[in-house]
Amino acid sequence: MKRKWFKYAMLLLSVGILGIISYYTYAIIQFSNQISTASNPVKPTVSTGAAQEEVIEIPKWESKERVNILLIGGDSRGDDAGRSDTMLVASIDPVTKSAHLFSILRDTYVDIPGHGKGRLNSAFAYGGIELTRQTISDLLDLPIHKYVYTDFVGFIALVDAIGGVDIEVEKDMYYTSKADKHMYDIDLKQGLQHLDGKMALQYVRFRHDARSDFARTERQRILMTEVAKKMQTTSSLIKLPGILDSIAPYIETDLSPKEMLKLMALGFDVNLDKVDQQQIPPFSLLTNEKVGRAQVLGVDKNKLRQYVKELFESDAAE
Repeated sequence: MKRKWFKYAMLLLSVGILGIISYYTYAIIQFSNQISTASNPVKPTVSTGAAQEEVIEIPKWESKERVNILLIGGDSRGDDAGRSDTMLVASIDPVTKSAHLFSILRDTYVDIPGHGKGRLNSAFAYGGIELTRQTISDLLDLPIHKYVYTDFVGFIALVDAIGGVDIEVEKDMYYTSKADKHMYDIDLKQGLQHLDGKMALQYVRFRHDARSDFARTERQRILMTEVAKKMQTTSSLIKLPGILDSIAPYIETDLSPKEMLKLMALGFDVNLDKVDQQQIPPFSLLTNEKVGRAQVLGVDKNKLRQYVKELFESDAAE
């Protein structure tokens, strides 16, 4: 009797686990179909599990080539398209499961196709995501395969959906502006803080000190890494359908739903504690230049391209 009961209990447990897997994967598929600008929605791939239940499977990333994703945070406000407030490139090697996270200084003085030279974040105002992608690809001599875009509201929604993050705030941060009707004022205290969405946005936007955008991009890399780590925790995985539902209205990407599923699976294989985080351009390659009355950040494009190439070559050598 005990043996039969044990087998019955194990069968119920197996059915339950498979049902949970199917439910969560289905939520990911629904999310992917909702935020993708691609026109080919993905349909669940179904196989039969050990308990004769239908299990939805996440496809695996098959390519051996490095994949580069542009992450754009826009500062759009209402009818104003704004400029790209945050620009990062996540580069993942699917073979070594190593990753780089580049935060690109928005005041870098670059060639903007069709518009001459200007600050990098102006590319978004001139031609949106596509021109920004083209400009960064040319700057780094790096193919930008896909993009993910969100704005302030989407960023806040993401951090709130995962329950916030713990960050060591390095200093008191205070800034106020009437231009945004004080919606995005900054007031953070030094020390270990549990940041909700609004506080996290303050943390990554603050640049009103001596290090200005240099410190700001460093904080962006720290915050994004902590968010990614939080997404890998058991508590976040349990809440995954709700998290995806919360952020879907604020995210746009040209990843197809199937590519998104593959990339999610690949991302869980990356050791986030070993992600190489870099400011682009690095200090060693920056020059201060004056254009008219404005101060901009200059860089030798060829030296920058070689710098990025050597970073990737060091991965291959390990």
